[in-house]
Amino acid sequence: MLNCINFNEAPFLGSEFEYIKDAIDSKHISGGGKHTKLCNDILEKITGTKKSLLTHSCTAALEISALLLNIEPGDEVILPSYTFSSTANAFALRGAKLVFVDIKNDTLNLDENLLEQAVTKKTKAIITVHYAGVSCEMDSILEHKIAVVEDAAQAVGSYYKGKPCGSIGDLGCYSFHETKNISCGEGGALLINNERYIEQAEIILEKGTDRSKFFRGQVDKYTWVGLGSSYLPSDMLAAYLYPQLQNVEKINKQRIELWNNYHKNFEGLNIKRPLVPEHCKHNAHMYYLRFNSLEVRNSFIEFMNSKGIMCIFHYVPLHSSTAGKKYGRVFGSMECTDNVSNTLVRLPLFYGMSLETQSKIIDSVRSFLLKL
Repeated sequence: MLNCINFNEAPFLGSEFEYIKDAIDSKHISGGGKHTKLCNDILEKITGTKKSLLTHSCTAALEISALLLNIEPGDEVILPSYTFSSTANAFALRGAKLVFVDIKNDTLNLDENLLEQAVTKKTKAIITVHYAGVSCEMDSILEHKIAVVEDAAQAVGSYYKGKPCGSIGDLGCYSFHETKNISCGEGGALLINNERYIEQAEIILEKGTDRSKFFRGQVDKYTWVGLGSSYLPSDMLAAYLYPQLQNVEKINKQRIELWNNYHKNFEGLNIKRPLVPEHCKHNAHMYYLRFNSLEVRNSFIEFMNSKGIMCIFHYVPLHSSTAGKKYGRVFGSMECTDNVSNTLVRLPLFYGMSLETQSKIIDSVRSFLLKL
């Protein structure tokens, strides 16, 4: 039986054990402890954001964003359909009407050229998704003077014109899920770039209380002052995450080398490869190929599986889903979104992958492509 090459393996440095032990020894393993603060401090340092709040997931960060923007029934929120359900759920939960806009054929990001017509008087927010760690065209998007939330789940360590992704819009949301470049299994962060949201975000994070003010000595006791929920991660998860945040450049550097190796080896073949604009610095979150049809794409996945190599497709467009039809509407054509969903496949790429392993993948891909 073939030894399977996994599609993903969560990053692990080895020093995580030391920090988890420190969290246990400190007698504080619930949220908001020493390591949570360390993670927030380093995130603020590397992104330049005004405030970082560690959360138990990117989903939580998106939900807090919807609360901060006071999303209500009757409001509209613009987003791509080619994304994970969390991007939509956070705003649908507040009663917003989701407006799905097509993606671009080059970066697979939200098509900023469609926004002028998609925006209405009801538009409350634009949600950008930096697909594969490649930034959306943020300058054009910000020109609309509407609140912007960056779903930067895949873009930790990516940049747009020298600015860290997640630090450009009003709010940015990171993911530290095990499938991401930097991981603690389950985790996320909310980056607050607009100061007006900081105090309210702390209240939401602390289950609707002014507990943060109490710890800073600004009030003599804390109490329930507004809506909130349990969004903090355990400090043990933060302890696992901290050394990885310290080494984000090291981790992404190795991923970039693997990404570049894929890109070089598939040049000149009958296949569409990823495109990264010159003004964008990506983090090599994923490497994908795009085939000419659903049938060929599925044949490729079967072929790779027969070689013991796990390759998978990505999102089923939200606009075609049961919930998407219920909570959203489509603006214009979804031609690119539908095509990409049917033809894209992702190759294995993870920190710690050996060149020997990657060579096996490359050889198998090339053998399939050369027969097309």
